[in-house]
Amino acid sequence: MNRTDLRAALAAAGVPEGHYRIEGVHEPAPTPPDFLFLRRSPDGAWETGAYERGLYEVITHHGTEAEACAALLRLLT
Repeated sequence: MNRTDLRAALAAAGVPEGHYRIEGVHEPAPTPPDFLFLRRSPDGAWETGAYERGLYEVITHHGTEAEACAALLRLLT
């Protein structure tokens, strides 16, 4: 699964769009006050985590995009 597939899966599952941010694929504007995210880290790995009160908190690191997508899907469904 890639990020585009993940967005489609979340939409199919009925997850509200303001509950997540997927870097380069789904970046809600204006920024919601809190959400779960998937993004590429500076070292090229993938991160999933939570954004709350203006701060990003990484929960897990992943070696591949597919692993990160699966992790965010589990968190949101």
